Amino acid sequence: MSKVFIALAVSVDGYLTGRDPSAGRGLGDATMLFDWYFDGDTPSEVFDGFRLSEPSARVFDALAGRVGASLAGRNTYDDSGWSAGGTPHPTAPLVVLSHRPAPQSNERQTFVSTGIKDAIAAAREAAGDKDVALMGGGVVTEALAAGLVDEVILHQVPILLGGGRPFFQSLPEHVRVRLVEAVPAPGVTHLHYEVMR
Repeated sequence: MSKVFIALAVSVDGYLTGRDPSAGRGLGDATMLFDWYFDGDTPSEVFDGFRLSEPSARVFDALAGRVGASLAGRNTYDDSGWSAGGTPHPTAPLVVLSHRPAPQSNERQTFVSTGIKDAIAAAREAAGDKDVALMGGGVVTEALAAGLVDEVILHQVPILLGGGRPFFQSLPEHVRVRLVEAVPAPGVTHLHYEVMR
C-alpha cells in the first residue's frame, strides 16, 4: 500500500508561511522558506528551474519521485493559486479537502468534502503504486489525528518567523515520531521522521 507523508519547508519556530498569507501571496512574507530551492548548483531532476545544493537535490528529488498524488486543504489550495488548474507537482494530480465547491472542474484536481479518510482514500487511488504527499496545516493535523500519516519530513529553514500559519495545529493527543535521517545542507536541514504506531 502507498505511504502517506508530509514534506514541507518550515521555520525553526514551526511556521509554514509568514504573516498575511492570501491568494497570490501564499507564503505571506516568508518566501525565504524556499530559497534553498534555487541557491545551489544541482538542477532538480523532477522540477524544472530548481537548482539546489547537492544534498538538498538528493533529498528533494527522492521525495518528489515518490509522489503519485498530493492532498491539500482548501486554504492551501486558494493561497497557492491552483484554481486555474495547477498542482504542486509537475506530474501528480491534486486532491483537495474542502467543504466549499470546486471553483471549476479540472482533470488534474479532485475535490472531496466528506472528511480526511475519504480524501486520503481518493489520493491513494489517484497515486496508484506511488505515495501521497500532504500539504497544509489543517490537512496534516487531521491526518495525524486520524493515524493516517506514515512519515513526516521537515525541511527546516534556520529562521524564526514569529508569526504566520503554523505547520501543526492542535492535536488531540501526542504523536510519537522516530528520527530516520537528518541531512544538513546550505540554508536548510532535512529531517525525516517515521510516525510510530
